[in-house]
Amino acid sequence: MKSRKIETINARIKAGEAVVLTAEEFKDMVRREERITPDDVDVVTCATCALMSGTAVLLSFAICDSGEFERAARVWLNGVPGFPGPCPNERLGIVDAIIYGTARASHEYGGGHLFRELVEGKAIEAKVETGDGRSIERVLTREDIHFARMFTTRSAFKNYMAFVNTAEDKVESIFSVHGLRGPYRECSVTGSGELNPLENDPFMITIGIGTRILVNGAMGYITGTGTRSSVDKPNLTVIADMKDMDPEFMGGFITSKGPECITSIAVPIPVLNEAVLTNLKVLDEDVKLPVADINDRLPRWMSSYGAVWHNTDLEIEFDAERCVNCAVCAVEDYCPTRAFSRMKGQDQKLCFNCGACVSLCSEGAFSANLGHITVNDMKVPITLRQSNRARANKLAERLKEEIIGGDFILTEPVGRLI
Repeated sequence: MKSRKIETINARIKAGEAVVLTAEEFKDMVRREERITPDDVDVVTCATCALMSGTAVLLSFAICDSGEFERAARVWLNGVPGFPGPCPNERLGIVDAIIYGTARASHEYGGGHLFRELVEGKAIEAKVETGDGRSIERVLTREDIHFARMFTTRSAFKNYMAFVNTAEDKVESIFSVHGLRGPYRECSVTGSGELNPLENDPFMITIGIGTRILVNGAMGYITGTGTRSSVDKPNLTVIADMKDMDPEFMGGFITSKGPECITSIAVPIPVLNEAVLTNLKVLDEDVKLPVADINDRLPRWMSSYGAVWHNTDLEIEFDAERCVNCAVCAVEDYCPTRAFSRMKGQDQKLCFNCGACVSLCSEGAFSANLGHITVNDMKVPITLRQSNRARANKLAERLKEEIIGGDFILTEPVGRLI
């Protein structure tokens, strides 16, 4: 088969003839050693759901009637600080504000939590300090916010890394929920491995500037590469309207150093030729996973994402009968998404499948095989996953359904990323 164009695949989508597979489905075929040619599949949907610190939003909303103040000097939403501007909106009573996903109101509430609550339609307490020192407050809902656009400064790293602590003392870090214990007692990992869009199109043949994608379930676009992006380890900057997002794919995640932001991205890979198909056959075992010492973040060992995702459990099981309602519950105290309480049990909508609860619960009420990383001939158990493979699979499935239904048409990139 010769190379085909995206417009050809779009014609098949519109005619209801396109063959679309999720990355999970496609990888299963590869593992079964089925013969796959470019004639057999038109699009493979790839996705990642993880902590993406470089997430931010630009909001615009009215805080009061026009003429009441000249311009905003400072702004907070649910106590999370934002940066007024870039437009001053002089004397209009309107505030534009940029809010970072890692901005925080407290150790347990930050931008990621705020973004999810905005999308859920919850009431948000807005406070503005004016240039002349006055304070104006208002309760907002999603309908009160005229403009809500999410963007990322770096996301969907081609592959990230794992972390261990080689020292005796516990290290507080964004890569732990209660400090990473050492020496070599546990391992924290990030990355969706074979599902990641950039693992499946490493030379960015189909992924480029203007590629249409899903961001937290909403239609968005790739705008370029991001900070710390390199040829070997590229990442993306993306943009999407918040009002169309699904809260299931976003939120806050509390680490031992404060709140982080969960973001999910799905990208369609059109099978244009044999080279694209070959790249799509990458498996977890093929994707390198550098292992670094948390004390200096320098990679010293090498593993693969097969250790993280192959023959391990994607979801955490909770056995209520084994829960003895401890006087002090470590899971309730340290679950990074506050998905568990002794009163209500496990909230599947909030659970990130990070696995922290498995080692936190002394009674074995939570179970999952999280795998291990081998370092210096030692098997170091994985105790924290900051990527949610099950949720990434779900978003890839949603993108597949939207393409098959004709609601999502592929775009031709307007520029190359590399």
